[in-house]
Amino acid sequence: MTGEQAVALATAYFDSGEFRRILARRIALATESQRHEDDAAILLYLEQEIMPPLRALGFELQLFDNPEATNRPFLIAVRIEDPSLPTLLSYGHGDVVFGDDENWRPGLSPWELSEEGDRWYGRGSADNKGQHSINLAALEQVFQARGGKLGFNCKLIFEMGEEISSPGLAAICQQHRELLQADLFIASDGPRLNATQLTLFLGSRGCINFRLSIHARDNAYHSGNWGGLLSNPGTQLANAITSLVNQHGQLQVAALKPAPLDDNLRSILRELSVGGQTGDPEIDENWGEAGLTPSERLYGWNTLEVLAYQTGNPARPMNAIPGNATAVCQLRFVVGTDWQNLVSHIQQHLQLHGFGNVEVEWLHGSPATRLNPQDPLVPWALEILQQTSGKKPALLPNLGGSLPNDVFADTLGLPTLWIPHSYPACGQHGVNEHMLKSIAREGLQIMTRLF
Repeated sequence: MTGEQAVALATAYFDSGEFRRILARRIALATESQRHEDDAAILLYLEQEIMPPLRALGFELQLFDNPEATNRPFLIAVRIEDPSLPTLLSYGHGDVVFGDDENWRPGLSPWELSEEGDRWYGRGSADNKGQHSINLAALEQVFQARGGKLGFNCKLIFEMGEEISSPGLAAICQQHRELLQADLFIASDGPRLNATQLTLFLGSRGCINFRLSIHARDNAYHSGNWGGLLSNPGTQLANAITSLVNQHGQLQVAALKPAPLDDNLRSILRELSVGGQTGDPEIDENWGEAGLTPSERLYGWNTLEVLAYQTGNPARPMNAIPGNATAVCQLRFVVGTDWQNLVSHIQQHLQLHGFGNVEVEWLHGSPATRLNPQDPLVPWALEILQQTSGKKPALLPNLGGSLPNDVFADTLGLPTLWIPHSYPACGQHGVNEHMLKSIAREGLQIMTRLF
């Protein structure tokens, strides 16, 4: 059977409504990894929704307890057809963020798939139940088209704690490196560049969250009695932050800036147009690193963001000089950044600018990854995406956001290809999360052809 015929079978399968029915059943399980009130749903998702279809494809299945998070297990599935064939490793996560039921639009529920036009609403529809369901369905189509064979060896790992920063994933992959050994990695998460353009990305930016704090004194003091005599930690911290990132959103810490973009990376990013789609916010043209295009700022540079800031009591402000101020900040960074020494770099920079009283605390972080865009797997995948869809796909050197790709790229040493089946305005991590039916259908077609 040809690739075109397999794609035709996959299209007929999708149009029959079977994929929608399965996705609706999976969305109905409230697999919120941040809360423990319904841990049973976490295990049930693997046992009821993922293991049976893989067992039907002849995979050997093993469940592993999470060494770092109770009741957030891992599933590893392995099908070896012939040791001489290439081996693919894939990945998915069945956990979701909080449902936030009460804030969804009237008529919608996070735990019920609702269809409106091209949208399928439901928590996990985009992140990540819908995406790994597409890939599992594509494997099934290939298995049927080839008469009970995939034509390659295949391994999959599913986790149930990605939305709490994937505790235990690195440890499991380190402990079972031989079991997970493969030739390449292909998976789906994150958004496309936009709703209409197929996308291949090769890694992700890294991310570090850190806290800045000033503890001036144990109490607040009346601003009329002491104003101009006591230092204000809120004012000091605001100025300290502006020494790290200026009024134009430009990173000021030289030690945390990446190397200048090379010509190859610039040529790739020149092809990309960021934003401008329905539901996208309007880009602030004068924000971010000077001299870079929006795509270069998003995918090729580092950004420092202030996520939260507090001094005094914003809900009930008093006429008093606060004793403390704190802010949670974040650095998104590309490969080549000296990210592991962020605390010392921030401390040295603040000390140099007269803010030695600011405490810097590392909260959590993950490294940046990027497969070499010149790796032969990249044009191979791009050609298949274009042949199947008839459209030129976008190539991202790395996602603007972060994924646990370092586990696959660094720990397991695999070339990593990510093909997302969502788009930036999907409502991921917010209310009214949805998957576009048109993207799901196209995604099943391209993954079937790719597999």
